Amino acid sequence: MTKLRGKIAVITGGNSGMGLATAQLFAKEGAKVIITGRRQKELDEAVESIGADAEGVLGDVSKLSDLDSLHDHVKAKYGRVDVIFANAGLGSLTPVDQVTEAQFDETFNVNVKGTYFTVQKLLPLVPDGGSIILNASIASSTGMEAFSVYSATKAAVRSLARTLTADLKARKIRVNAISPGPIDTPIFGKTGLTDEQIEGFKAGIASQVPLGRIGLSEEIAKPALFLASDDSSYISGIELTVDGGMAQV
Repeated sequence: MTKLRGKIAVITGGNSGMGLATAQLFAKEGAKVIITGRRQKELDEAVESIGADAEGVLGDVSKLSDLDSLHDHVKAKYGRVDVIFANAGLGSLTPVDQVTEAQFDETFNVNVKGTYFTVQKLLPLVPDGGSIILNASIASSTGMEAFSVYSATKAAVRSLARTLTADLKARKIRVNAISPGPIDTPIFGKTGLTDEQIEGFKAGIASQVPLGRIGLSEEIAKPALFLASDDSSYISGIELTVDGGMAQV
């Protein structure tokens, strides 16, 4: 298992869910992995679960000063970043007439601003031929009730995979988006729903998936590995949808 041997990978929001599963897989495949997160305790626990080839950098992707610190740390210790997985994101189920300005700003600041400036700040460290992966969502192309703000942010992320591909073509840097369908991650606990409502929501979503279930974080990590490795050497600008068929039929 050496698809990323000798590679340096940065994964934002790598302290839980899809980011953590991806970090664990990248490390198994030979990469040195730097993960970010906003809570030190969770970050430390995540690093321990990944192993000796991982380290955590505390930071909030919506704060450019934190991204500057991330850049400076990686540059000083490693000198480069071969793979960026801009994964950090959040969202809540809120009807359009109940969305507050604070909710709107927070979601866009993390999902769009954070993604954009993660790439911009780390880009000087990415060698020609590197790989950048953006975590989008099938919500960007489906009309999901009470998910208007989150869906809009993920549509912006999907667009960035196209425009950044064009911007970086001279350097042969590949930029791709992964669009997960419903994945069982801690984000469900941050939607404002009760435990009973969450279970009901999951059951309702699973009934809409042709494969009949919600996906696992590990099922995002494997496509991320594909896009990070030379297995996808002739792939750029795409949206790789991983949703059990939910948005496809």
